[in-house]
Amino acid sequence: MMKNLAFGKPALAVAAALLALAGCASKPDNYYTLASPVAAADAAPSTLGSPAPLYIELAPVAVPERFARPQMVVRRPGGSVQVEVLEQHRWASSFENELRDALSSNISARLGALDVTKGGRQTSQPVWRIAVQLRQFDAVDGGRIDASFSWTLRRSDEARTVVCQLNVGESAGNGMDAVAQSAQRVTAATAAAIARSVSAARANPPATACAL
Repeated sequence: MMKNLAFGKPALAVAAALLALAGCASKPDNYYTLASPVAAADAAPSTLGSPAPLYIELAPVAVPERFARPQMVVRRPGGSVQVEVLEQHRWASSFENELRDALSSNISARLGALDVTKGGRQTSQPVWRIAVQLRQFDAVDGGRIDASFSWTLRRSDEARTVVCQLNVGESAGNGMDAVAQSAQRVTAATAAAIARSVSAARANPPATACAL
């Protein structure tokens, strides 16, 4: 009986270790999106089918290299220069793609426009070309998200280019769910500003200064 017990203890220890490793390996990843619905009060009727349909082309968003990944990147609190790349907290696609898709759907809804970046319009129809650059995106768990964007607007049949800039910040609660929600609000606020700049440029064709 003692011999059997001595043999069983190592086996139990190995089994427990394997179970622990299996538990670690199976810990699920968490996926987040930057997209959020546009409130009915902020959405514009579709211009498609009207005598003057509105088309936009939103180029791929330029982001700093450290953000060009699906993992969430957060800065440590207290003004630290260190950042953390969170393997188990990820955007639904690479951050720059997630950002572009969220901006496109939000801008389109606010303008009643169609994003024809991948086709869908006659070449004779003018299109507003929008190129966005993310300059800063500092996210701190339990702190804030501070972001800085710039973009250019150009209508395909005009020579003028309008250059815009926006700094936007949102408080963030504790946990990655709260950080993702704050990032959604930052993205929505940026999309609203871009939509306003397109509307202003359409209303004032000679203007080259950005109006938000």
